[in-house]
Amino acid sequence: MRLAILAATVAMTAATVDAKPHARSASPKRHGNSRFESPPDAESLPAVRYGSMTADDCRAELAARHISFRTETARGVLAPVRLTGPLHGVTFRTDLDAKQRETTPWEIGDCRLILAMDDFAAILAAHDVVEVRHYSMYRVAPKSWPDDKIGGQHNGGLALDAARFTKSDGTKLVVLDDFHGAIGAQTCGDGAGPRPVTDKGLELRAILCEAVSKHLFNVVLTPNFNRPHRNHFHLEVMANKKWFLVH
Repeated sequence: MRLAILAATVAMTAATVDAKPHARSASPKRHGNSRFESPPDAESLPAVRYGSMTADDCRAELAARHISFRTETARGVLAPVRLTGPLHGVTFRTDLDAKQRETTPWEIGDCRLILAMDDFAAILAAHDVVEVRHYSMYRVAPKSWPDDKIGGQHNGGLALDAARFTKSDGTKLVVLDDFHGAIGAQTCGDGAGPRPVTDKGLELRAILCEAVSKHLFNVVLTPNFNRPHRNHFHLEVMANKKWFLVH
């Protein structure tokens, strides 16, 4: 029964992702099994709105949402912050111990990414997820990086590499073990799904594809993209971009 419910959820999300043109979004284009979309109303979508924010406006929205954070310093990051509490009851953290987590650059994120993660956490909470283990958000820029250059992806603190999702009963959804994808396979949309079909695989797809349908991140890369992504979801907000890529 649970397998059937999860399969139905993935199918419903797929219908939303691959819907025909309507007031909110144009039809996505596919390059192989990558899904590229440039919606006509992109400015109203979360990732685009967040990516266009100034540092001050972004931190003001964090405060308005009552998100617990502290401001950090990180070369290449426009608005570096460190979460000091959960988002919608979901804790985002690395595997490092508590003392190391206080200073590691991997738990620094650009404020604009944190807003997208807050939206993502609402989806996770609906699936009873209480913790996300990730590999990094910010990665320290090389020494040659100019002090005044704002980066993108991990050098700009704008990408989260999420690997494991733990539910309140201790159940773990592990991308490496449970996604059941294949390089080149379709991630979301009609015909997409884990092979073999499992409860955990379907739930991971349902979570991820809901985030895709809500346009929380400009770039979503999965184990279907390439081998380096076999053990995590790369979830990225881009500055001042109005398109979306999923693979």
